[in-house]
Amino acid sequence: MTVLRDTPIQNKRTSDIPGRFQTARFTLWVDRFMNHFIKAGGLGIIAAVMGIFIFIFLQTIPLFQGARVEEIGTLQFPPDDYECFGVDEWVELPYAATKTGILRFLNVETGAVEREINVAAETGKKFTAVRQNLESQEILFGTDGGEFLIADLQYTPVYEGQKRKIEAEVRFSDVFAAGGTGPVIDISYSDHGERKLAAVLQGEAERREVRIVTFSQARSLMGAGKVELNQTFDLTPQIKGVPEKVMVNSQADSVLVTTQAGDVYFFYYTDEEMDLRQVFRPFSALPNPAIASIDYLLGSVSVVLTHESGLNEIYSLYVPEGGKSRMYGKTKTFEPVPGGATYYDASLRNKAFLIGRENFVSLRYATSESVRWQTDLPFTVYRAALGRKYDRMLFLENSGTLHIYRLTDPHPESGFHAFFQKNWYEGYSKPTYEWQSTGGTDDFEAKLSLVPLMIGTLKGTLYAMFFALPVALIAALYTAQFAHPRFKLFVKPAMEVMASLPSVVLGFLAALWLAPLIENRVPSMILIVLFLPAAAFMFGDYWTRLPLQRRNLIRSGYEWVAMVPILLLVCWAGWHLGPVLERAVFFFHDPETGARIADFRLWWPHVTGTPFEQRNSLVVGFMMAFAVIPIIFTIAEDALSNVPKTLTSGSLALGASRWQTAMRVVLPTAYPGIFSAVMVGLGRAVGETMIVVMATGNTPIMDFNIFSGMRTLSANIAVELPEAPYLGTLYRTLFFGAMVLFLMTFMVNTAAEVIRQRLREKYRTV
Repeated sequence: MTVLRDTPIQNKRTSDIPGRFQTARFTLWVDRFMNHFIKAGGLGIIAAVMGIFIFIFLQTIPLFQGARVEEIGTLQFPPDDYECFGVDEWVELPYAATKTGILRFLNVETGAVEREINVAAETGKKFTAVRQNLESQEILFGTDGGEFLIADLQYTPVYEGQKRKIEAEVRFSDVFAAGGTGPVIDISYSDHGERKLAAVLQGEAERREVRIVTFSQARSLMGAGKVELNQTFDLTPQIKGVPEKVMVNSQADSVLVTTQAGDVYFFYYTDEEMDLRQVFRPFSALPNPAIASIDYLLGSVSVVLTHESGLNEIYSLYVPEGGKSRMYGKTKTFEPVPGGATYYDASLRNKAFLIGRENFVSLRYATSESVRWQTDLPFTVYRAALGRKYDRMLFLENSGTLHIYRLTDPHPESGFHAFFQKNWYEGYSKPTYEWQSTGGTDDFEAKLSLVPLMIGTLKGTLYAMFFALPVALIAALYTAQFAHPRFKLFVKPAMEVMASLPSVVLGFLAALWLAPLIENRVPSMILIVLFLPAAAFMFGDYWTRLPLQRRNLIRSGYEWVAMVPILLLVCWAGWHLGPVLERAVFFFHDPETGARIADFRLWWPHVTGTPFEQRNSLVVGFMMAFAVIPIIFTIAEDALSNVPKTLTSGSLALGASRWQTAMRVVLPTAYPGIFSAVMVGLGRAVGETMIVVMATGNTPIMDFNIFSGMRTLSANIAVELPEAPYLGTLYRTLFFGAMVLFLMTFMVNTAAEVIRQRLREKYRTV
């Protein structure tokens, strides 16, 4: 008996296979090439995305680095008791002044004294006080006779061939009398154009007087005239205790006077009078409340104080809740220094300040309440100065030795605290999240909190998905399970056309057409949103109750033909009934006139306390939904249409209705695909830029009011990047905002993929 055995096909030679069944070599080569090409393309996409992320990450690293400091040289002033110490813009001709009136300029290049001026000899006066105004580079000298004069330092670059040299010119004012008795102990002065004001502390021991002097200066087409003394005020009767220091702000409209007991008197100059607005004691909780040091920050809105215990605090001007005028209040507390500060200097570029005692030095930034750099130097510091460009630090020893350090701190206003935590900004009554990258003055305090932008991104996405999800998912379910197959031939291309519309066109329509249209018709929109689903459910219920003979008048899958006219009629009715609803419900009585006002735009802020703006989240939600609906619809409809027919046929054969089959069989099976559609639509809404830029007020605010605007992370990049200085703090902060947006979408997509896989596992046996 012969046993026949099957020979495996793979054992046959290629030559034994008939030619018509053999694959062409070129086809096999193309197949292998495309396999490798697709793999390489996928890896290339992954590498490109990672490359973009790495590039953005590298751009943001400097935002979180501290200051870098290195010593670059040592010079020598003649030994003397220097009371004032400063430097020019180029750090080429630093100066130092003594209480006796000796002013010296030191050439950094040669190390020699470039110029020495004996102010006492030139004026014939004996000086008892010297003080400098760093913002305007003025040195004030007070005499033993209660007089004072102002030395104005002017630096000018002079070129000798190709070499630049800095020359200093000193212009002295007239000698002015403060009006009191006794030698000058302390003096402060500020020139703010038309306003010029000086504060003088004079007297001896505990018998001291505080005098305020105002000046006038005539101006004409020929230029400014001579500065003349205008008014004098005696503040002594209003001050309890022994005055110790006087300070005039840079706006020349307020004066601070400190006492030995630790009190601070705040006077404001208005209507030709000095008004005492506030008396406060910063260290009242300590056993000895005496103030060790007090100095202005750039802009003179805040003062930096230290106590003999080392406590370092900042007090700023702001309008307290329920108040009408700005008062001083504690806004920040830094880590202590070892004792009261003996030297201080404020940056003229930002809100940084240099503070220290003896050999301890600390560079701090007021806005973010951070320490940028601090250390113990190998020498004792007597005076210190920051370069006017915030690129140098200079330390003067008591022996006259001058140490110059290079300072590299390009982004002091950045950091985790600045980006994600509440900051107490100058002029604000409480800590807050705020984004305001630029201002109109040099002493502007950059506000770089990303929290309002993140809230704005979530807000825009929330309202877009609120309007898009019901429409897209219900439309996908109807098209996949109830509509006639021919209906898809029109719906699919229409949705693709919607998806292809540029977002700038949608933003243009939202800003110039939709926003003005619905501004006065919010009650009408409310009625339409309520009437449409109600009418749809009522029509569906009525349709199911009709006899079969009547329902057969319309072919199965074309029921929408009967429903569309009803929905259009409902929209028309809601639009015209809106004003009626507004007059009946959305009204209030004017508290001043008692008139009854029926206007939703005024009713909303009156009742809720939140604003109503023309370009608001409602407009953005409608238009962004128009952009998101096609994406969600297309993916969800594909998922619903790909449910195996065996499942739907089996459900219908067991007696389930089409609706029951759709809800209990089709939807659970298609859940993973529907969830993917929602996540893709969410990603589209999160990253939308042009609609948000054009259709909102673009104001970074922290609320979810549907009738106010917002600013998103993507819109902020589009608006701010063209004006951001290359590699500046704003430039890198915008990159950091892009990285935050990248991480937000990455986390959402990762979570979505995990949930989708679990849904797929859960319903794969259905």
